[in-house]
Amino acid sequence: MGKYKIIGEPLKNIPWEEKPADCKEVIWRSNMNPIIKRDHLPTSNSIFNSAVVPFEDGFAGVFRCDDKRREMRIHAGFSKDGVNWDINEEPIKFNCDIEQVKEFEYAYDPRVVWIEDRYYVTWCNGFHGPTIGIAYTYDFKEFHQLENAFLPFNRNGVLFPKKIDGNFAMLSRPSDTGHTPFGDIFYSESNDLEFWGRHRHVMAPRGWWQSTKIGAGPVPIETSEGWLLIYHGVLTSCNGYVYHFGAALLDLEKPWKVIARTEPYLLAPRELYECVGDVPNVVFPCAALTDSETGRIAIYYGGADTVTCLAYTQIDELVEFIKSNSKL
Repeated sequence: MGKYKIIGEPLKNIPWEEKPADCKEVIWRSNMNPIIKRDHLPTSNSIFNSAVVPFEDGFAGVFRCDDKRREMRIHAGFSKDGVNWDINEEPIKFNCDIEQVKEFEYAYDPRVVWIEDRYYVTWCNGFHGPTIGIAYTYDFKEFHQLENAFLPFNRNGVLFPKKIDGNFAMLSRPSDTGHTPFGDIFYSESNDLEFWGRHRHVMAPRGWWQSTKIGAGPVPIETSEGWLLIYHGVLTSCNGYVYHFGAALLDLEKPWKVIARTEPYLLAPRELYECVGDVPNVVFPCAALTDSETGRIAIYYGGADTVTCLAYTQIDELVEFIKSNSKL
């Protein structure tokens, strides 16, 4: 039994590759990267920034697939092993009878989470500018769209996997209409997924790799040390934005309170598939699978806004790194 504990169900079939003997990093990349290439579908220009969850005897996911018109849409997909994917060629068509909400311009960067009795999907939804769309599904075949969470402009809407003090809880990053040159992470609550309030500030950008903007990545992971939040941070270099990711521990009962936060990054664009693509120099985490018995964590991330990749870490090693390299 490890020093730190993931609170959750075991996942015996979690994708996994042992840490290479010469690896000195806390997170290591899959040897199979990119696990989903840009032309995985006949119509796709790129497939990246996608969400994966355990489903039945395998896995299901919602994938950002920009087509060859460069229209941004999200597609459902299924896998037995979490690595080899069968992604629907047609985008998700939402069941929705709410006027205006059912008509939207684009959909991208989804997250998926199981809460109580169903899967919820959040994504960046084009409603007179970017906002947070919400839908639910039981089977990844029918999707029921709800009210948008916030007014434009907002991105990186990520639901917690359980209610906080009886309410649904979400992290998000208020933004603007374009390639936002700013961004803090905020926390919000709702008792019905329609009206959101109790907004609290969580974290702001600061120093170097996370100096321009930050945003929540995968669904927060409940651990014995707090909510484990893997997030992206952006540096503005002389050659444009560079996306990295780091991690923080948030208080279990008051998740807007940060317990620890990595000063060094955990992963930076280094491999060819992270440095070369439609948007160079991007690693963008969107999903994480966990196994409470072994402490294994598999992280899905987008590479260069073009392909989908996989990386791994262990809860003990990651939490120890966060605590030992923290600056609040």
